[in-house]
This record gives sequence, structure tokens and C-alpha cells, in this order.
Amino acid sequence: MVLLLAAAPSWPAAAQEARGSAIEIERAWTRATGPTAQTAVAYVAVRNHGTAPDRLVSASSPEARAVEMHETTMEGGVMRMRPVEGGIVVPPGGLVRLEPDGGGVHLMLVGPARAFARGERVPLTLHFEHAGGVQVDMTVEAAGARRPAAEGGHRHGEHTPGSRPRG
Repeated sequence: MVLLLAAAPSWPAAAQEARGSAIEIERAWTRATGPTAQTAVAYVAVRNHGTAPDRLVSASSPEARAVEMHETTMEGGVMRMRPVEGGIVVPPGGLVRLEPDGGGVHLMLVGPARAFARGERVPLTLHFEHAGGVQVDMTVEAAGARRPAAEGGHRHGEHTPGSRPRG
């Protein structure tokens, strides 16, 4: 599945949600890239506060040519990356992590429009089957980061005002 993407939610403002939606985005971040990078990676955590499942079907951003949902697996001692088909289901009351240590599922930004520098924010819209579009800003972390630098300061009650649903 191809996703047009570039960014996700900002970290100190730890969570963003679509107004009237059960979907909340936490921990949206990416890594710093060099000026000639062909790809960048994006990580998010998606929480569904609702009573019905929803599905992340695509993403978009002005900062990349395309975005793909990928799953990384180990096969015969070789690391392989393959597209995730059909989107990613977020169960009711569930949390799905697209993180380095979250089961190997992540968003791959193909053809970044520019280098991403640590400390910046990169815009991203996640498109859900039922919740529609949820706009977030990803925080750019160090090139080799395994988690957001501000992760220790996250309080689940924080919400970032101004995220806008799009259908």
C-alpha cells in the first residue's frame, strides 16, 4: 500500500486526535536525514478509544513523494521489508505501535523533499477508514534514535489543540 506522507504528531504535545473521533495519535516522530537521503522513516502510536475497530489506510505529507506502510521480518537470517497490504487495523480500546521495537511495522517516506534536521517538525496526515484524516506534526529526532527524546515526559492526558479531521 502506498501512502503519501511526511510527518506525524509532535512529541512534547504528546497526543493529537480528530475532533469527534475515537482515534488518538501519540509519539509521532521521524529521524534526521542527510540531504541525499532517498527515504526516511516515520513512527506513530495509534490509540482507538472507540467501541469499533478502525483502519489506518494511508498517509500523506507535503514533505515526501510517497509513503509506504512496511513490515520488517527476519527470514533465514536475512532482514526483509515488505508492504503491508490492506492497511493496519486498530482494535476498539487498542493501541497499535508503529515503532522501531513495535513488531517491525513502520511508515517509509519515499523521496523526502529535503533533509530533516533534528528538532524540526514534519507535517503528516494519517487517513483512517472511519475517523478520516488526522493531521499531526512529527518531531525530528537524531539520525540513530530508537525512541523520541521526550518519551519520558509523556502524560497520556495531554492533547494538542488544532489537529483537524479530514475526510
